[in-house]
Amino acid sequence: MLIYTTKITNRIKYIFKVYFEELLGVKYSFTTIKEDFEAYEGIKFSYADQALGNELFFCSGNLLFENNIHEIDFKFIDFESNTAICPTFNKRSALPFDPFSAGFYLITRYEEYLPYIKDQYERFSANQSLAYQKYFLKKPMINIWAIAISKIIKENFSDFKPKTRKFKIIPTIDIDCAYAFKLKGVIRSIGGYLKSIKEINFKDIIERTAVLSGFQKDHFDTFDYQFEIHSKYNLNPIYFVLFAEYGDFDKNIHVNNQKFQSLIKMLEDNAEVGIHPSYASNTDPKILKKEITNLSKVLNRQITKSRQHFLKLSFPHTYRNLIDLDITDDYTMGYASEIGFRASICNSFNFYDLEMEVETNLRIHPFAFMEGTLRDYLSINSNRALDYIKPLIDEVKVVNGTFICLWHNESLSNQRRWVGWQEVYEEMIKYALKK
Repeated sequence: MLIYTTKITNRIKYIFKVYFEELLGVKYSFTTIKEDFEAYEGIKFSYADQALGNELFFCSGNLLFENNIHEIDFKFIDFESNTAICPTFNKRSALPFDPFSAGFYLITRYEEYLPYIKDQYERFSANQSLAYQKYFLKKPMINIWAIAISKIIKENFSDFKPKTRKFKIIPTIDIDCAYAFKLKGVIRSIGGYLKSIKEINFKDIIERTAVLSGFQKDHFDTFDYQFEIHSKYNLNPIYFVLFAEYGDFDKNIHVNNQKFQSLIKMLEDNAEVGIHPSYASNTDPKILKKEITNLSKVLNRQITKSRQHFLKLSFPHTYRNLIDLDITDDYTMGYASEIGFRASICNSFNFYDLEMEVETNLRIHPFAFMEGTLRDYLSINSNRALDYIKPLIDEVKVVNGTFICLWHNESLSNQRRWVGWQEVYEEMIKYALKK
């Protein structure tokens, strides 16, 4: 397939690669020479502000021909029951909007490079996003637009044959704290007792004593259940382990604890394991390097996967820090406060550094929801959770994407505030795997 455009920019090369190479699986090349384009007899279309003649033509906006970052006053239209960005007023255009500029804006998280009000954890919140404000956060719009583009090309060129993708599910589990009571050490255990006494929480006192005495299983210890359920449904989960010094927001077991290290090795025997960089490491590359190095020593291999603790993501610095330490795949792309598709896509993609105007090799894997978002931010109980999860799975299935979900070992305990959520987890898996 040949694509004519007036200028081949890094932005154009990046977003066309996402649409055609990665989502549609078709080969293509660019030309800026009109005569070569007009002489070409195969599948082709133009992407410019004006058509050359009667060819298949997608009208372009300015965004992909720029090399700066600035506030954009977008216009919106309805397209096939969805909101579309960057409408065109050229009647010759194959689509009434520019899906390439719109897709680039969303997938690069352009809006997160602009000034915004940070939440209490210094994050970009979902309600500030264009997708949330225009009600398309729960739809993988780039996947949807890719299908629309493919359909139009197919209508004009019958020999256009995009690759058929397959839906898949990848469960991911964050280990913020491996155990509620076990392996905390004398000082933290005494502190736990004192806190329970102050709050007159006799249930905690009794349970902590039973766990530390070996008479009861720690309710965060759900690992046997996880191995069983993943084996039952032939799933390949990914674990992200917080392996950091103790801090206000980082409270896992001490990194030198041998039993904790043995648990991590056991996880590695049953699944993939990546780093869960601490809250403190987000602004300190030295801490990040130490955490990755320490986990690497325990597992005796290079650490290549990550997900930020608290989903603390700052563009482009968080990703640059990961790249510098040879992380190849990151799973942070999602919101804590809302479910849906933060980058408006449900397939992995390479991070594009907008400040540097370059595509990197860091692979971003977006997740569709976190169980804590439903339970803690949206106040959804276990009886209603599937009403929110199933539509997300349906959206991903329609476009043959990848459904990634985020859970914690604590939430699979079926105890305390997570009563009923173990059933939600299995029902989610069964629904996703249903043909």
